[in-house]
Order: sequence, then structure tokens, then C-alpha cells
Amino acid sequence: MSSMRNAVQRRNHKERAQPLEREKWGVLEKHKDYSLRAKDYNEKKKRLKILRQKAAERNPDEFHFGMMSSKTHNGGQKLADRGSQVLSQDVVKLLKTQDAGYLRTMAQKARRERERLEEEYILGEGDAVTVLGGNSNGGDGKHIVYVESTAEQKIFNPAGYFDTATDGLNRRYNRPRTEQEVFSDSGRGPEDESVQPKDEIPKSRSVAEAEEQALKDVRALRKRRKREQEVRKSKLEALKARERDLVAAEQALELQRAKMSNSIGGVTKAGVKWKVRERKK
Repeated sequence: MSSMRNAVQRRNHKERAQPLEREKWGVLEKHKDYSLRAKDYNEKKKRLKILRQKAAERNPDEFHFGMMSSKTHNGGQKLADRGSQVLSQDVVKLLKTQDAGYLRTMAQKARRERERLEEEYILGEGDAVTVLGGNSNGGDGKHIVYVESTAEQKIFNPAGYFDTATDGLNRRYNRPRTEQEVFSDSGRGPEDESVQPKDEIPKSRSVAEAEEQALKDVRALRKRRKREQEVRKSKLEALKARERDLVAAEQALELQRAKMSNSIGGVTKAGVKWKVRERKK
């Protein structure tokens, strides 16, 4: 019979939801939630009652030996001896030397990373391209092109050989290609592309679609490079900030070590400046 009773579909008892006008107050509290909240409240209430009773029955003349090694701050927070060993002056200076070595190593690592990222970071300004961390123009570097004969040397065309304009010959690397200069013309819009000269032969559909797809690919490539440049720029700024912080921390630590060894002056609490008198040679 029990199996037949379980086979019959029973009514699903649903809990009441929070009304729409009170939805901002969160989920509607059920009885089990109230029970937990009331239990927690009563436990805290009992604990506070016990603490008040202990404070009322406290003996002002009470003493134990733990009071000898502990004290309170402003009559409230208890400051007890944690059993830490007092280090000597030499040990502290040695530890600060190790800290300075760690900071110096991390600063060198950040500097190398920054220099590597600066070499990769290419900033495009219009048609010009500059590389941060390097010199694109001038310098002692030369690009030597070997030819077969003197006649070929006389008719040699550097712009055609490197596939760049005359302005790009001064660069040693990252020379803009001729096709890149054609696509980088910012003044050319979609309406200018659709206008064709009267004498020009109309292009076939396949050729027009191929040119349009090539133009889309160039724009997507330019957009992706711009996004990569922004990521590199943010990383570069973060590395520069980290390097500045590490150098400042190293300098502050060196100053502390110098003051501990009395090899440098300073300012007293009264604002009086003093310096170490050097021994006459």
C-alpha cells in the first residue's frame, strides 16, 4: 500500500514569495531564518550579561604575575609581550642590506622588462612611425646593397628596391611600404572610393569584391595593431611606476642604513639639522 501511496501525484507546497512592492528588501524571511536570527541574538545577549556581571564583581585589588609583563594602551587595548627577541644593531643592518639587494634585483628586472617593451612599442603618428627606446633616423648604421656591375650601380633605384617612398629611405627599419601608404590615406572616405573617373573601365564584380575585402582586412589589421599598442602602452606605464617605486624604496633603505652607521646627517625632532664631522686627513 505504501508503494501505491507514493505513486500518486501529491500537491507541491510552495513557499510564499516576496511581494513585488517589497522586492527591494530581498528574499522574504521564513520561520527557519527567524529561528536562526533569534538564536544568535539570545546567545549574544547572554554573553553580554555575563561580561557585565564579571565587570561589576571585579576585584580592584586582584593581582597576578601576568600583569608584570603586560600593559594597556590608553586604558583599553591590552599590549602584552609577544616574546620577540630584540635584535642587535649589526643584525638589523645586515637584514636591511639583504632587503636592499632584493629591491635592487627587482628594480633591474623591471628596468630590463621596460626596455624590452619600449623596443616593441611602436607609436604611429599619421604617416610617421617612431620607436620608443631606439633611434629610427640617423646614426652610424648603414645599409649596403651589393650589385653586379658599375652600370647597374648607376641605375640603381633605392626607393624601388626597398618598396618605399623617398622619405622612408632615411629609416634603418620599419620603412613604410608603398601599399601601406596608399591605404593609410585618412582623407579618403567610402564615398570617394565609389566615385570612378569617366575614362576608367568599370571593374568586374569579382575584382571589386576582392578589393573591398582587401580594404576590410587592412582596416581590421590597423584596428588590431592599435589595440595591441594600447595594451603595450598600459603595460609600459605600469612598469615605469613599479620601477619608480622600487628605486624610491631602495633609496629610502640606503638612507636608513647610512643613518644607522652614523655616516650621514639628518634632522632632529626639534628641526635642527646636523651632519657628521669628517675626520681631517
